[in-house]
Amino acid sequence: MSELDQLMAVMEAAFDPHWREAWTRQQVANSLAMPHTYAILVDDTGENLADGKEAAGFVLARRAPGEEELLLIGVRPDRRGRGIGRLLIERFADLARTTGAERIFLEMRANNPAESLYRSCGFEPIGRRTNYYRTLDGSFLDAITFGRKL
Repeated sequence: MSELDQLMAVMEAAFDPHWREAWTRQQVANSLAMPHTYAILVDDTGENLADGKEAAGFVLARRAPGEEELLLIGVRPDRRGRGIGRLLIERFADLARTTGAERIFLEMRANNPAESLYRSCGFEPIGRRTNYYRTLDGSFLDAITFGRKL
C-alpha cells in the first residue's frame, strides 16, 4: 500500500464527515506533490511506517522559511488514547526544529476535542476566524489558529 493509500485509510477512519475536515485523495496528492509539503506516518507502536505495517496515524505538514504548519493530523479511532497523536506532534516539532523553523502553527475548528492535546503540547491560541468552517448540517464554526515557539 502506498504512503498516500495509508494516509487516506487513516483519514477515512479518523475524520467524522459531519465536520467536513477530511481532504480528498486529490487534495492530499496535490499537496504532497508540492516541494515543501510532507507526511509523517506511524504504526501503532509510534515507529515510522515500514512496509507491511498498517498506519495508525499521520501528520501532513508544510514548510516555509522559519516556520512550519501542521495541516492535518489523524489517528485511527481504535488507536486513540495511546499517545500516538502526541508522538506525531512532537515528531513534527522536532523535524521543524532541525530544518530551522522558529515557530509551528496549526488551525482547528472551535469545538475540536483535540484542543486539550494541542495545548498540552505547548500550542497557544493566536488568532480566530469567525464562522470559518461549515459543517455538513450547514452550521458554522470559528477557526482557531494556534502557535508554538520552538
